[in-house]
Amino acid sequence: MPWRSLLISFKLLLLTAVVGLVLAPETPAFASEPYRLDTLVGRQRFDYVSWWLRAATAKLGADLADGQSYLDEAARRQVALDYLRLAGEARRLEREIERIFSDPAHAGAPESAVAASAPQQAELARVRGELARRQAVAEAVLEEQVATVLVDEGFGVLGTAWPPVKMRMSPLPRLLVVSPREEIRQIYSLSLTPGLPVPEQEALEDSVARTLDRSALVESIVGVGLYPAMLLELSDINTVANTIAHEWAHHWLTLHPLGIRYYATPGLRTINETVASIVGNEIGPKVVARYYPELLRPPPARSAPATGSPGEAAEPPPFDLRAALAETRVTVDRLLAEGRIEEAEAYMEERRLLIVAEGYGIRKINQAFFAFRGAYADAPGATGDDPIGPALTALRAGSGSLRDFLDAVAGITSEAELLSLADARSP
Repeated sequence: MPWRSLLISFKLLLLTAVVGLVLAPETPAFASEPYRLDTLVGRQRFDYVSWWLRAATAKLGADLADGQSYLDEAARRQVALDYLRLAGEARRLEREIERIFSDPAHAGAPESAVAASAPQQAELARVRGELARRQAVAEAVLEEQVATVLVDEGFGVLGTAWPPVKMRMSPLPRLLVVSPREEIRQIYSLSLTPGLPVPEQEALEDSVARTLDRSALVESIVGVGLYPAMLLELSDINTVANTIAHEWAHHWLTLHPLGIRYYATPGLRTINETVASIVGNEIGPKVVARYYPELLRPPPARSAPATGSPGEAAEPPPFDLRAALAETRVTVDRLLAEGRIEEAEAYMEERRLLIVAEGYGIRKINQAFFAFRGAYADAPGATGDDPIGPALTALRAGSGSLRDFLDAVAGITSEAELLSLADARSP
């Protein structure tokens, strides 16, 4: 790697550490709601500082080694695919071990679960060793592939993507999302240790509901916009490329007003996340098409219009999860606005059972569910009739390039600015 790029990476890593320390939340006041929430979470809270120190050290070491530069394109591609295959195998083994430990046959006898899972534990240790050995080079390959496409899209400085693409794959924390019951609004989010079993997730959610009278949900995530970005270990190159680009977009936005004001309002957070989703959805497929064309996921098929002669029974349309969530969100917003909280909660459970019957394993739908998912408004669904998604979609459609789109939204500091910009650019 050129020394200029190594120096840039080091400066950005250092800047991330300084900003993280400056923006670290203060210790909540005793007996306040944040303090009580911290007490409920306890030792289940994820330690980002320790993770970042390990990740930053590993990335600097990988930059110095520059191992991927000695491989030809075919070898780079194989290194990345082998690593993703192993990551998928590790996740499969972890799920199998968790299933064994949650089996009622081993209730009250953890030693029997340990014995029953011994073969999987041994295989997982072997796979983890292989992952550790291959990780630095595989991540560097994936970073360079995404960076190459970003440079082609106009995000290059001196021939390299700016900011440099940096990520680290690892088991990710889960996110505890808390919303008021009387409205859909994320008021707290706390990161929890990876691999928290479902019974413990539900116990924590119930504790928040009883103690604080809030709606709570423990959600899975696939990326965290630290620098280097934290990415979930996944086996699908389409999702990996999309997520790397999504998190890079957060890094790019952090250098502009929209990113700096990420936490200023829920609306700005939604704009930020939706812009990053748009970037990921565009850059990810281009990376796969360029380096792994046979693995490119086809675009989702559009529903064909109903056909048939008059009087014939038309085929029922396929179940549309996004439409079902959008309908649910709109109704829930109305019920909450009318103060009918219990009725809204009962309605959400009814809708969840309908969705589960269609084959979607959603564990819980509540106010926190929509507060979290409503931050990603690039397509209709959990946002209901929120105008942010349509405004950003229209802006992207009216922009000549992805770079033009990002330049247009980078200076936004309020929802009103976004809507005004969308109106000004609409035909």
